[in-house]
Amino acid sequence: MAKKVVATLKDKSKQAALTKVIRAVKNDKTGAYSFKEDIVPSEQVADLIAGKLDK
Repeated sequence: MAKKVVATLKDKSKQAALTKVIRAVKNDKTGAYSFKEDIVPSEQVADLIAGKLDK
């Protein structure tokens, strides 16, 4: 399952770097993959990919 960070975004109001993460998610019934996009703080990217962060 491929995971890739494609962009780093900057939110000036919060002064925190945001990162857009696109993940491939497998459907249990059909076995097909779909893509899910999330924008999270850069510090939480590893937790999101590891499944520790619910989005």
